[in-house]
Amino acid sequence: MEYYIKEAAEKVGLPPHTIRYYEQEGLLPFIRRDKNGNRIFNETDLTWIDSIVCFLKTGIALSKLREIGELAKQGEGTATKRKEIFKEHKFELMEKRKDLDEALEKIEAKIEYYEDMESNLLSHN
Repeated sequence: MEYYIKEAAEKVGLPPHTIRYYEQEGLLPFIRRDKNGNRIFNETDLTWIDSIVCFLKTGIALSKLREIGELAKQGEGTATKRKEIFKEHKFELMEKRKDLDEALEKIEAKIEYYEDMESNLLSHN
């Protein structure tokens, strides 16, 4: 099935201007156009847009996503390079998760400290 940008935007839950921005940034290298220049999206394009949204939430750089898109255009022979980009990003995410887990533990300790303080105040009143 094929979709124009308004339909594609509705399907992926993004405004059309965001999809246009992704295209301008080189993140959608496969988007085709009809004879009038309108963008045409297929299911594979929509899946890639969903993936972009997910990957951006992880903090991956636009330049890395652009590189993955360009490599994908070159074909299956670039799979190893694309995999390496994701492996590097995964390692960075694991390091961030470790840092966040440590920070969360400190926050939980502070919450417990203040709960104890509140309990002590209430028991003395």
